[in-house]
Amino acid sequence: MKTTAVLTATVLALTGCTGGTATQWRDFNTREAGSEIDSGYFGNATMNNNQVQTDGSAMMLNLNRRFSNEVNTSVTFAFNSTVLDANARATLQQQASWIRQFPEIRFKVFGHTDLVGSTSYNRRLGLRRAEAAVLYLTSQGISRDRLEAVVSFGETQPLIVTEGQERRNRRTVTEVSGWVSTANDMPLNGRYAEVIFREYVDSATAPQGLAAEGIESIAQ
Repeated sequence: MKTTAVLTATVLALTGCTGGTATQWRDFNTREAGSEIDSGYFGNATMNNNQVQTDGSAMMLNLNRRFSNEVNTSVTFAFNSTVLDANARATLQQQASWIRQFPEIRFKVFGHTDLVGSTSYNRRLGLRRAEAAVLYLTSQGISRDRLEAVVSFGETQPLIVTEGQERRNRRTVTEVSGWVSTANDMPLNGRYAEVIFREYVDSATAPQGLAAEGIESIAQ
């Protein structure tokens, strides 16, 4: 007790303490640990993580941007046709390969037409094109529950404004639309990093045939 009293008196003397300073010294030694160093930013990392995990709209936009950057999101059709040619099937196969990496995501397919024909007919034609694309994606192993052929844009959003036939306008466009989750779940249930890590691991996995060739070359 005597030692403590001497130490306190010494500190107060060295700092030229007044009564107010003595009160500050007492408060400093009795407040919660860590409160003095918390300048208002403590917990920001947790808050940021929570915002990332719960802000589904931001993640959806980022994934949609990535989807459109990494694969061709559009296929085109012959005039007055819903038949998928070889190029269209190849593009949809690429889309399906990308979609399989993210089983938590849902997609919409929009149908478009050129400006030839009536508006009502073109809307029906655009929808049939969207349905044809969705059907092909399901044939590539994508669950139908994750795909939606929506009411088409028909002739209302041409890439090339012309009254004549234009193949680039006769197309479907696939877009990220949402999350496979219940109303009470957060998007991806806070597991966005797990999805990215899963893709990273898969990308580093050699096909089985190549792996076997590598083992044989080492054995030789």
